[in-house]
Amino acid sequence: MNRLAPIYTAAGIRAIEQAAPVEYGSLMSRAGEVAAAHARRMLEADPQRPGRSVLVVAGPGNNGGDAFEVAVHLKAAYFRVAVVFAGDPDKAAESQPADARRALAKWQAAGGGVAADVPRSQRWDLVIDGLFGIGLTRVLEGRHAGLVAAMNAIAEQGVPVLALDVPSGINGDTGAVMGCAVRATATISFIALKPGLLTLGGPDHCGRLHCDTLGLAPANLLAPPGALLDTSVRDLLPPRPRSFHKGNAGAVAVIGGAEGMVGAAFLAGRAAIKTGAGKVYLGLLAAAEHPGAAAPAFDPLQPELMLRRPADAMATAGVIVAGPGMGQSGAAFSALRAALATECPLVLDADALNLMAGSIALAEHATRRHAPTLLTPHPAEAARLLAVGTADVQRDRIAAACAMADRYNSCVVLKGNGSILAAPAGTGPRPRWWINATGNPGMASAGMGDVLAGIAASLLAQGMRAQAALQLAVWAHGAAADALAARGDGPVGITASEVIDVARRMLNRAA
Repeated sequence: MNRLAPIYTAAGIRAIEQAAPVEYGSLMSRAGEVAAAHARRMLEADPQRPGRSVLVVAGPGNNGGDAFEVAVHLKAAYFRVAVVFAGDPDKAAESQPADARRALAKWQAAGGGVAADVPRSQRWDLVIDGLFGIGLTRVLEGRHAGLVAAMNAIAEQGVPVLALDVPSGINGDTGAVMGCAVRATATISFIALKPGLLTLGGPDHCGRLHCDTLGLAPANLLAPPGALLDTSVRDLLPPRPRSFHKGNAGAVAVIGGAEGMVGAAFLAGRAAIKTGAGKVYLGLLAAAEHPGAAAPAFDPLQPELMLRRPADAMATAGVIVAGPGMGQSGAAFSALRAALATECPLVLDADALNLMAGSIALAEHATRRHAPTLLTPHPAEAARLLAVGTADVQRDRIAAACAMADRYNSCVVLKGNGSILAAPAGTGPRPRWWINATGNPGMASAGMGDVLAGIAASLLAQGMRAQAALQLAVWAHGAAADALAARGDGPVGITASEVIDVARRMLNRAA
C-alpha cells in the first residue's frame, strides 16, 4: 500500500520548518517561487486572454512574507503587480518575523510599493491571498475583515483567487471560519496538508487544493499525526482465491428495523451483501416488539437477505451492526446490551449510539469490549456521546473524534464535510487519525449512514481489521457518491440505495 499523504497541524509544520536541513535554504523563498509558478499557470490558462494584472494582499506575518516573495517573482516576469500590505511598512523591523521582513525588503528593492487598501478602479486578472496563514486563531475584524470582503467581492466578478497555504480566515487546524474567510479558486499548501483545508469549512473555501513539499520529505522529519485517505486504501481489501466460498466471506447480522423504520435495516443489509459479505441476517425489532403484527417475511428487492428475530440473527452471525432504524424502546435497549455482550466485531450507528450515550451501563459495556468496535456518529450523536454541545464537537472535529475513540475504546468516524477517522491512543504507531475527502452534498439524504454501517460490517466480516475496514468503507462510500455526481446523477437527488451498487464497483477495482 502506498504511504498516505501526511497531515500536520500548525505546530507540526513549525517543527518541520525548524528541523529542515540548512542546505534547503529559505523555505519562504522556495514557497514564493513555487506559488509564483502556480500563479502564472492560472494567469495563462486562457490563451485568448492572458492576464497581466495581479493584486497581492500581504499580511503582517510569514504568510505575508510568502506573498511578497510571489510578488517579486511575478514582477520580474513583467506582470503588473500591486501589493496591499496589512501591516505597517515603517514598523516592519519591530513587528514582522525576520524572513517576512527580508521578503518585504526584497520587494521594495525590486521597485515595488505597498498600498494600505485595495485600489477601487483597478481591474484584476488574479488575486493572491497572503493575508493570514496557518497561525490564525482569532476572529477577523475591522481592516482585516474588510480586506477579506474586498478579495471576495473581486472573486464574485469572476477573477480567480490563489490562497497561499490556507485561505485567510480559515483556522488551519480545525477548518473553522474565523468570522469571515476568503473563498479561493485554488489553494497551494506548503510542506504538507493541514487539517483545516480538508474538514468543516475548509473545503468550501480552498477551491482546488494543491500541495508542494518545497523539496522536503516532511514525514522523515516529523511523524505525522494524521493522513489523508486516498485510492490506495482499496489495496487493504484481501484478495479472493479461486477456492473462496461464502463461509470465507463471513456473516453479518443487522439489528434494527423497529416499526416504521424497517427500511433502514434493509439498506444496511443490502449494503453488506452487495459489498462482499457471505451471508446477511436482519434481526428486525418490529417483529420482536409486536409479535402479532404483520412484519416483512423477506426483502423483495434483495431476497438473499435472511430475516430473523434479533437474538437468532446475532447467534448466527460473526459481525453485528446495531442501530439502523433501531429506535430507543426497551426492546432496542435489550438488543443492544446483548450485542455489546458478544465477542463479535460490532458496528454501532444511529440509535445504538443514542442509547449508549444515555446509559452509563451500555457505555461501560462498550469500553470493556475486547472485540473490535466501530462507531459512526454524525456531529449531534458525537455530542451526546461526549456529553457536550454539537458546536463543541464541530469546533475541533479531530479532538472530538480522538476523544470518542479513547473513551469508548473504539475506532470512530465523525461524519461530515471531511469525515474524521480516529483510533484509540496507544493502538499503534502514528498516524492515529485520518481525514476522508471523498463525498459531496448529495449525501445529505436519508439512509446514507445505514449504508455506510453495512459496508463497514461487510468488510469486517471478510476479515479486515477494524481500522482498515472503517477506512475503506468511509472512502468507498464517499467515492461512490462522487461517481454518481460525476455522471450527472447528483449531487441533487442521490439516494442511499444508488450508492450501494456504485460502492461495490469501487471495491471491485481493487480486485
